[in-house]
Amino acid sequence: MLNYINIYQRELFITLGILIFLGILKYLFNKATLKIYQKEAIHQARFRLIIRYINVFIVFLAVFLLMVAWGVKIQEISLLFSSIFAVIGIALFAIWSILSNITSGIIMFFSFPYRIGDRIKIHDKDFIAEPAIIEDIKAFHLYLRLENGELITYPNNLILQKPVSLIQKDALLDKNNSDFED
Repeated sequence: MLNYINIYQRELFITLGILIFLGILKYLFNKATLKIYQKEAIHQARFRLIIRYINVFIVFLAVFLLMVAWGVKIQEISLLFSSIFAVIGIALFAIWSILSNITSGIIMFFSFPYRIGDRIKIHDKDFIAEPAIIEDIKAFHLYLRLENGELITYPNNLILQKPVSLIQKDALLDKNNSDFED
């Protein structure tokens, strides 16, 4: 065992340094995301989703850095990653709309002007142009509640492409309060 440690002492120290660096990086990313979450009053489920994306990014970065640290040549790593991404790219080309919705969900986490509970109107010729309350924002779509009680799911990528009017802020809270007053 000591012989193994002596032979790979340099790689083990680099590995330890990488793990410490990635731990600090993960902490900083999570802390920055938490600040945005608290400042913007973002729904907790959306916060958890972004944290999951950050963790996946950190794992990919860790695999890459550890492969370099243990002597895998850059050409071999690029061949591996290009092969993986080629297969993933071909598979995801068929489901590009899902990727578009996930990307839109990430963008909406950081810069979406509407919140859960807001009453909005989407100006889309293919969608019913009546006001709806945002009930939830998921990774792929929004849940919109129409005035008649009907629940509609609307894709995230379309909500970023279409004009949207804000009818009322916190309409869900006002509706719940009026239910208690009756």
